Amino acid sequence: MTLAHEDEPTFLVLDYVTITRDPKTALVVAIGGDQRAAGLLQTAGGFHSAPGPHGDYHRLPHALPVEEQRQGATAAAHALLLAGYSVHLDPTLNTLATQGSDRQAAHRHLAQLTSLGSDADNDRQVAAVLTEIAAPDDGLLPRVTQSLLATWASRGRRLKDTGRDPQVAMQLGAIVNNLSTLTWQIEQVRNNVDRTGPALQTRPRPVSTAPSPLAAPAVRQR
Repeated sequence: MTLAHEDEPTFLVLDYVTITRDPKTALVVAIGGDQRAAGLLQTAGGFHSAPGPHGDYHRLPHALPVEEQRQGATAAAHALLLAGYSVHLDPTLNTLATQGSDRQAAHRHLAQLTSLGSDADNDRQVAAVLTEIAAPDDGLLPRVTQSLLATWASRGRRLKDTGRDPQVAMQLGAIVNNLSTLTWQIEQVRNNVDRTGPALQTRPRPVSTAPSPLAAPAVRQR
């Protein structure tokens, strides 16, 4: 740091790097930075250089598991920060995030979907929102269904072990079935809205689950 213009300091400011998940492709991308930042992204985080519409950028490999995406993004952000770069890391990619910040990130994602749905002015945009909600495995509703399914199975086992009435667990199982059916129906609406896009699913199909004291609800997903 050197002084210039009397008492005003002059700082060495490195390029700003943003690491986030692209909402359209779901790829984890890194934008900004210089040649040194590119090297840190590749060596510390496993990012690959790729050509973009406004110049080269970096992204994590396709089909990388979500947890490995988070680990790579967090490692790259940490290395960049240690090197003096200013970094914005998407909170959903930060493995060091607390439970509270994870919840806030989920709320922000839902608020973003609400805004996208409200502002959608063509079929493609509507289909994109419905895909985020109901896409097999990674959509919001399938994840909620899986959480309820795990809770239902655990609750059913405990009720059986203590000899209590399993009615509550049976009610939860029925809710899981209904939610699964509604998710599949939303998928069909999505396909009808965007007929040029690939079909997410042609018909509902139950998925086998771990043995439990009650018959497992038929969760429809890919």
